[in-house]
Amino acid sequence: MKKISSALISVFNKNKIEHLCQILSDNNVKIYSTGGTYEYINNLGIKIDKVEDLTTFPSILNGRVKTLHPKIFGGILRTNSKSDIYESKKYKIPEIDLVVVDLYPFEEAVKNSNSHEDIIEKIDIGGISLIRAASKNYENVVCISSIDQYNGLINILKNDCKTDILYRKKLAFEAFKKSSDYDSKISLYLSNDNSSTNYDKDTIKELRYGENPHQKGRFIGQIDKIFEQIHGKDISYNNLLDIDAAICLLKDLETKKSVFLIHKHNNPCGFAIRNNILDAYLDALSCDNVSAFGGILTCNQAIDINTAKEINKLFFEILIAPDFSPSALEVLKSKKNRIIIKLKSFPINKLQTRSCLNGILEQDIDDKIEKIDDFKVVTKISPSSSKTDDLLLASIIAKHTKSNCIAIVKNKQLIGSGMGQVSRIDALNQAIKKSKRFGFDLNESCLASDAFFPFSDCVEISHANKINYIVQPGGSIKDQDSIDFCNKNGMSMVFSGIRHFRH
Repeated sequence: MKKISSALISVFNKNKIEHLCQILSDNNVKIYSTGGTYEYINNLGIKIDKVEDLTTFPSILNGRVKTLHPKIFGGILRTNSKSDIYESKKYKIPEIDLVVVDLYPFEEAVKNSNSHEDIIEKIDIGGISLIRAASKNYENVVCISSIDQYNGLINILKNDCKTDILYRKKLAFEAFKKSSDYDSKISLYLSNDNSSTNYDKDTIKELRYGENPHQKGRFIGQIDKIFEQIHGKDISYNNLLDIDAAICLLKDLETKKSVFLIHKHNNPCGFAIRNNILDAYLDALSCDNVSAFGGILTCNQAIDINTAKEINKLFFEILIAPDFSPSALEVLKSKKNRIIIKLKSFPINKLQTRSCLNGILEQDIDDKIEKIDDFKVVTKISPSSSKTDDLLLASIIAKHTKSNCIAIVKNKQLIGSGMGQVSRIDALNQAIKKSKRFGFDLNESCLASDAFFPFSDCVEISHANKINYIVQPGGSIKDQDSIDFCNKNGMSMVFSGIRHFRH
């Protein structure tokens, strides 16, 4: 057990601090503070010492630097080692047993201010440093990082002002979690715009539920910057994931021709590029008209009345387009729950985050798009210009499909796909089976894999089904086996050198 004899208090939110300080004072705990917190506590008539008197250094830079001083951080980080005790005496560093700090309200600043400068000013430096220092030294220091922890501390102070290490360790865990969450919000804000002067407010949108009805869900970000919902029921958690998957694939397809996509469970199951949007829709639907039921439809051009009439025959969840003719909208709005979305812009996120274990995984967005210059022909036969175009499209579709995956494209149309398989052979067999099921001729089709073939079995299966054009990243120690088989059987294969795992 360790008795609290001194405390440093620096808080933005002054609620409930009066009660805490009074109990500290009643127990003869020496209190240090600075700035507005000092003035507030001093006006209560509670004895308190200025941090500036301890450090003999004034608050500077408009209050941004107050507690960042060796006498403060030395007092917090000091241990019971002989060297620490010696140096503390030598430099007149006090022992600080309790740190009570909250952080500048950065998230509230993002929500309530249009000024980038004001938001940046709310990035806490001293407070976060104090929290981290006190939490690191939890063996000797109590770290109170939230107003919600006051009552627990007050109950201890009413007893004998002594804390045990399990309590201090629990507070340290909560403090580092708070620090991590705080930094994540700052990172999210800075990644949401690549401009130094034009920043938008993040909003928190409560969703009907999460992935399943028993899970709560919410969206935090700038949803209205990406699209406008013009009809239908409230958008759900799963809807947003599907919308993101659909428009991110659309973003990678650089063409002036008409593109139509159909997604299901974040995976493309229909795709076609044609000279007009109606033909693109019909050919995308023919890829897999079973999976299209309840799917997400996306295109890169305005929906006209004729296309709307065809789409109206299908039960779908969401339709995304850059615009709609008035007559098309009248047809499409005939079902009240259909979600109709007008696409305004594409996401510009640079980072991708997800929870993992007791923390967060973060990575750069996979923004690599294969170009012809990336392709290295490794077989004797090179693909023709039209086949190269199909191989590029197949690569892009594979990039946006759950691993392990195979995408088969012919004449700018997806004719077979296998996704989310634990074996690449299973993904290939699934793609071939689906293609044949919907009546496609695999002869002269082009195949893409999101990762390399570890053995030659996939090219052998492809050849047996008349698929003679392949793109894969390459990089297997047995690449030559696949190359030799292709050369022996008149197949063409290119290596992209780019893997697109999607877990």
